[in-house]
Amino acid sequence: MTKFELTPAEIIKVKNGEVSYENDLLSIEEPLEIKISYVVDGEYVEKDLSITMRTPGHDQNLVYGFLFTEGIINTTTDISEFFVNEEITSKNGLSANRVVCKLIPELEFDFTAVERHFYTTSSCGVCGKASIDAVKIACPIIVPQNKWIIPYQLLNTFNETLKNAQKNFTYSGGIHASALFDLEGHLLVIREDVGRHNALDKVIGEALMNNMIPLFDTILFLSGRASFELVQKASMAGIRMICAVGAPSSLAVDLAQELDITLVGFLRDNRFNIYSAPERIDLKL
Repeated sequence: MTKFELTPAEIIKVKNGEVSYENDLLSIEEPLEIKISYVVDGEYVEKDLSITMRTPGHDQNLVYGFLFTEGIINTTTDISEFFVNEEITSKNGLSANRVVCKLIPELEFDFTAVERHFYTTSSCGVCGKASIDAVKIACPIIVPQNKWIIPYQLLNTFNETLKNAQKNFTYSGGIHASALFDLEGHLLVIREDVGRHNALDKVIGEALMNNMIPLFDTILFLSGRASFELVQKASMAGIRMICAVGAPSSLAVDLAQELDITLVGFLRDNRFNIYSAPERIDLKL
């Protein structure tokens, strides 16, 4: 937890008919403007790529993970320079932090191919078989054929481990977490954010910056639901098992089945549902 991730607030609490005036902590949400600098006809040009609402902290993880899971970069060496400017105020008065990623000249990048995508939301532009096929084509990682198996009891330990590590949720209750575990259940990386997709990008960005990708022998744990977008991002990093506290969407299940990713939902209170590739989980007592 950093000093930027939580902010104090004065609240009126009503509980069992009793009213009290108390101090509380809120998870901070601020915009991050991502710009990209790339070569066109021998000259660098700079354009707006995306604006995301996120919890400040681990911003470089977030941006690197975002660029990787969107297929813009394959390695950290595809970025020659990374600039941060925190002295910007947006038109609505919010603190609009800005980062600029400068791509190496040798990297081919077609801005028109991504321009529209980054101005849509998860509720539009993503549907059915065409989207699943697009993800399969875009994923650069060749998955090995061998499959590891873990005991189902291991999954039931993730919630408690995350609870002990997810400090911001303990304080505010208003934040998502993504975490990577190894096959023995040891916590490798955890990141928190008000946006579930941002939390995952931060995890993948940290893995990318530490040469951990591909993440074949890890398990991704999500503190909320499992959406198509999260399964897509995990697949780009080579993750073979995703466990979520909440429910998966129908398209998330379809994509997991197509990509042979083990997808587990409703993982809490010593129970869970398996939606795809169950052979990676040993269900024997």
